[in-house]
Amino acid sequence: MNKLAKGFLFVASAFFALTAVGCQSQSCSQKQSTIDESIYNDLPFSMPKVQQVSFPNYSVSIVEFGAKSGGIFLNTEAINNAIKAVNAKGGGKVVIPEGLWLTGPIELLSNVNLHTEDNSLVLFTDDFEAYPIIETSFEGLETKRCQSPIYAKDAENIAITGFGTFDGKGDSWRPVKKGKMTANQWKKLLASGGVVEDNIWYPTAGALKGANACKEFNVPEGIETEEEWNEIRPWLRPVLLSFINCKKVLLQDATFKNSPSWCLHPLSCHDVTINNIKVFNPWYSQNGDALDLESCKNVLVINSLFDAGDDAICIKSGKNEDGRRRGQPCENVIVKNNVVLHGHGGFVVGSEMSGGVKNIYVSDCTFMGTDVGLRFKSTRGRGGVVEGIYINNINMIDIPNEPLLFDLFYGGKGPGEETEEERAANTKNDLPAVTVETPAFRDIHISNVYCKGSGRAIFFNGLPEMPIENVTVKNVIMSDAKEGVFLSQTKNVTLENVVIKTTTPQPELNIRSSKDLTIDGKAYESVDAKGLKMDFKK
Repeated sequence: MNKLAKGFLFVASAFFALTAVGCQSQSCSQKQSTIDESIYNDLPFSMPKVQQVSFPNYSVSIVEFGAKSGGIFLNTEAINNAIKAVNAKGGGKVVIPEGLWLTGPIELLSNVNLHTEDNSLVLFTDDFEAYPIIETSFEGLETKRCQSPIYAKDAENIAITGFGTFDGKGDSWRPVKKGKMTANQWKKLLASGGVVEDNIWYPTAGALKGANACKEFNVPEGIETEEEWNEIRPWLRPVLLSFINCKKVLLQDATFKNSPSWCLHPLSCHDVTINNIKVFNPWYSQNGDALDLESCKNVLVINSLFDAGDDAICIKSGKNEDGRRRGQPCENVIVKNNVVLHGHGGFVVGSEMSGGVKNIYVSDCTFMGTDVGLRFKSTRGRGGVVEGIYINNINMIDIPNEPLLFDLFYGGKGPGEETEEERAANTKNDLPAVTVETPAFRDIHISNVYCKGSGRAIFFNGLPEMPIENVTVKNVIMSDAKEGVFLSQTKNVTLENVVIKTTTPQPELNIRSSKDLTIDGKAYESVDAKGLKMDFKK
């Protein structure tokens, strides 16, 4: 066959392929995402392929329902009416065209793809009254919060696609610590209004009252009447996107930024695909996590970029009794080919993991300047089992704390924020009984991790009554680290081909209160509390 004939066949094939995709029949269903099946090859555990969304080839524009661009007209009703209409029709696409669209909360319904065209910017109003106070879950506890700007509950086959941007107007909601701003930034913030207490700025007096009502975590206590809840509404800052108990979910190509608190929060969802998105929260944002997968099953997080004010890619399953009562582990998750620019942790498990975490595969990710790289955290009272975690091929630079951290004495503060007194109080080696409140981390396998520039290279800080157990760390190079490796309260840990280069002369490996260690093929049955210091095999 000559080149001209081959070219004709190629063009004809492409034409017929595009014609098929562009089928105008309302009964014509289309897959909205194509996932390379090779992503499931050589998984270290068995999981089903994540089910993908599919929609009828029917679409409407929000303009048809009265939406107006420009950032002045409030489009809440128009956007939600378009979603309701497409849902009632049996499904399809709701198009947000190019433009600036001001809106209140959007509720996504089954069989709807909310599609943002290029150069579309959805800006959520900073009118607190636009967001109803609802019963929900936040930080793993049942509580009340404002409804999220993007919300879905008990929906199936839903998507947000396209290359538009969703801005949560988070700076209007968030408290800000003085220590996280420059002098000029702080001065400008004070000039904008709000109130200050203990060097923390709050947007309103109601937000401060809400903060003071939280004796522990972010759950207000002693707030009873509807009037009292309304008064602290600014404190009840929502996550930007909350999907609860949804099935077949796709987030693809869009940008999500400036959330009031966590940015993306799928909770108790099945078959979730997060592909080629971007998430940005300011580095100073309180509770400014990028992605929190909580009690979800069968998930892909791939090809995406995260820049967070708190943890970046985080796996959770509820906190304490509320999480154990829910009893839904986060399981069957593939995290692959992602980049994290900032955050308290690049990839994180916990600290809300009371329902358990299992079957997680993290590979081919890059962390640049995150406070910690791979961060596992919990504390007494949580309970739950974290197991079956596999991490491979991670590259990091400029990690001010640990590239690899297991901390079972997590005190609730960001890396480096605890005082010496708090840190000492959190590491007492008392030995309480093992109960349902005792967290367990075990069967975790980490390989091919490289980091240049860090604080302490590796830190394992297990519980005396429940050591960190059965962990392998292989083929690791950490250079320009301020300190080496520290292991405490571990059992059956294997370190193989680990290279640590510190900036000052000191032992590369410090071990205490650990059993059944294997270091480069040499077994150590027990190391007591007095400890052992050594270098790795050269």
